[in-house]
Amino acid sequence: MAGVRQRTLDWRWRVNGRLLLALALSLTASAAGAQKNPDQMEWGPPPEGLPPGALLSILSGDPAKAGLFTIRLRFPPGYKVMPHHHPSDELVTVIAGELSLGMGDRFRDKKAMSVVRGGYAVAPANMNHFAFTKDGATVQITANGPFAITYVNPRDDPRRKK
Repeated sequence: MAGVRQRTLDWRWRVNGRLLLALALSLTASAAGAQKNPDQMEWGPPPEGLPPGALLSILSGDPAKAGLFTIRLRFPPGYKVMPHHHPSDELVTVIAGELSLGMGDRFRDKKAMSVVRGGYAVAPANMNHFAFTKDGATVQITANGPFAITYVNPRDDPRRKK
């Protein structure tokens, strides 16, 4: 009986091992398609609704469509995004420089929290927040699309100025 049990376990390990290997290879192949080194990133204008001057690189997904996306934004020195909110959580990682983030309906730089390189912050869905950088910053944002931004004060919306 022990020999039968051992053969059954051996067979299960071989089958499960093959399934795990196939799964690992498929995950590796799909992850490889999403890999981008900094020298491979293409930069262009930011999403509509952000002030001019920033640069955007799409790492994965499509910010214009429903679903998860990850982007990088380069902000020049002195860049400011006035109080606004998004319909989904915004997960922010500072890649380079320093970004100041504040919560609330009014821009108050003294109430902002400074997030340095390697730092992480979450702006919850529909929570008004603002951002600025004194010396410039590169940030990575992950959120669920489609990307949308609603300013607390419509006069702050750069789309109105076009």
